[in-house]
Amino acid sequence: MTYKKNEWLILVKVVLMTAVISVASFCVFKEWYVYEIILVPVILMQIADFYRLHRKAQEEVEEFVESIHYRDFSRYFNVRNAPMEIKALRKGFNDINTTFKVISKEKETQYQYLQKILELVDTGILSFDTETGEVVWMNESLKKLLGLPYLKTVSSLTKRDSELAQLVLDIKPGDQKIATAHVDNRTFKMLLSATAFQTDSRKYKLIAFQNVDEALDETESKAWQRLLSVLTHEIMNSVAPISSLANTLENRLAVSVASIDADEGEWEDLKLGIATIRKRSEGLLKFAETYRNLNKITTPNVRKVYVRELFSTMHQLMQPTLDQKNIELEILLKEPELNIELDPELVEQVVINLIINAIEAVKDRPQPKITLTAYETSFKRKIIRIADNGSGIEEELLDKIFIPFFSTKKNGSGIGLSLCKQIMLLHKGNIQVQSVMGEGTAFMLQF
Repeated sequence: MTYKKNEWLILVKVVLMTAVISVASFCVFKEWYVYEIILVPVILMQIADFYRLHRKAQEEVEEFVESIHYRDFSRYFNVRNAPMEIKALRKGFNDINTTFKVISKEKETQYQYLQKILELVDTGILSFDTETGEVVWMNESLKKLLGLPYLKTVSSLTKRDSELAQLVLDIKPGDQKIATAHVDNRTFKMLLSATAFQTDSRKYKLIAFQNVDEALDETESKAWQRLLSVLTHEIMNSVAPISSLANTLENRLAVSVASIDADEGEWEDLKLGIATIRKRSEGLLKFAETYRNLNKITTPNVRKVYVRELFSTMHQLMQPTLDQKNIELEILLKEPELNIELDPELVEQVVINLIINAIEAVKDRPQPKITLTAYETSFKRKIIRIADNGSGIEEELLDKIFIPFFSTKKNGSGIGLSLCKQIMLLHKGNIQVQSVMGEGTAFMLQF
């Protein structure tokens, strides 16, 4: 209705101006100049009114364009107190602003919704400008994965991990690459997947980071559990009858030795052979029973444990052995209130195993020392560290020491570190090792 009124008002003004100009022209033609004294001011007033209307409309448009430019959709144009000629214009501006406001709110809601979804996923996500390297967005999973609270540009990642930064820059859209990340003195494998998109004239690259070490560890652990289950079952089923038969033969031989005429040396050889079969059979049965321990632990009994209590227990338990071997045990705990959700019995078993390994590693060193430390990283990752100043582990062996049956010791069973790793995986954590030949070894239990 307002639009119609405005149209009729403008039409009336145009018609009146046309009529006045026509009358003025007619008077000039008739040389009735006396009437021009009245008509000319009327014409000037009409022209001024049209100019004012045009100028006011232009000012209103400029204000509206400014509000759009600065995305100020909250600006309201007063319609009630506006001149009749621009009421329709102001009402139109208000309608447009309201529409933009609704669209902007919907986009903001969608953006927030998408952000929350991406924050929930375990996969790290990074988006950056391909020309400037400026990071547009990174989710919390990536911050935790890389141990970075903030990343301004991809090149700034070079200071932390140059190899990873270069791979991020070089990876092509559609490609997948395996990278080794170095964070908090630990290394792990990541799968990088890249894609690209463009908005206006700017091109962006989006990369997904997935920690594959955890998935590989879990898969490997389950595979070893299945293998060990089959092996122990087959070994015990096959060897148990042999051990029983050897024991029976040995008993019968002892009964029959007096009634059968045979050379004494032959009897001794026969007895020794049967005894050897029985002994090795029992050894294999014990071996299989020992490795069954890898499959016995299924669910940890988790509760909050203060690390100071855990370290105190370790000190009381291991100190006699350490004193006997003249090995120094140093405990460093900067945060006495540090606590971890864990199964104390299982984790104590892990720490004891690692301390025993450390004792073996430092026994021939001039100043043997074992250090226990614990701390919390900036991303709430809690670490227990068992370090020694022993001879170290060769680099090519570091990837093998957690494999069942593998041991660097001459008389080692290869079960200790495998069991430690399984216990840590049950805690949704991990175990990492760092070693330098001639300087020592450190194991990190990550919760």
